[in-house]
Amino acid sequence: MQAWQVHENGEPSEVMRLQEVELPTPGDGQVLLRVRAANINFPDVLMCRGHYQVRPPLPFTPGVEICGETEDGRRVIANPVLPHGGFAEYAVADAAALLPAPDALDDAEAAALHIGY
Repeated sequence: MQAWQVHENGEPSEVMRLQEVELPTPGDGQVLLRVRAANINFPDVLMCRGHYQVRPPLPFTPGVEICGETEDGRRVIANPVLPHGGFAEYAVADAAALLPAPDALDDAEAAALHIGY
């Protein structure tokens, strides 16, 4: 799958690279989501720079807010578990934290609802 990865800290436009990576494997209580849309948040920028309180191990895929699809076809809002963020074709999220995406919102609007609202 393709994912935007950060291998060193710096400005996102300088350190993010689109790469082929392995499909992430969910852990206990987690689900694999097909990313339908991802919102860009200030924490993503700060993480790329290495200035956020959460510092995922390098390399990592940013993207803390998405609209995704579960394996059984449910459209959901999720906060991916790093280092497998939402700037990828697939992300991992905690199953208990998934929220249904509102039917009245398209994927991009739903992706921005939870944090960026």
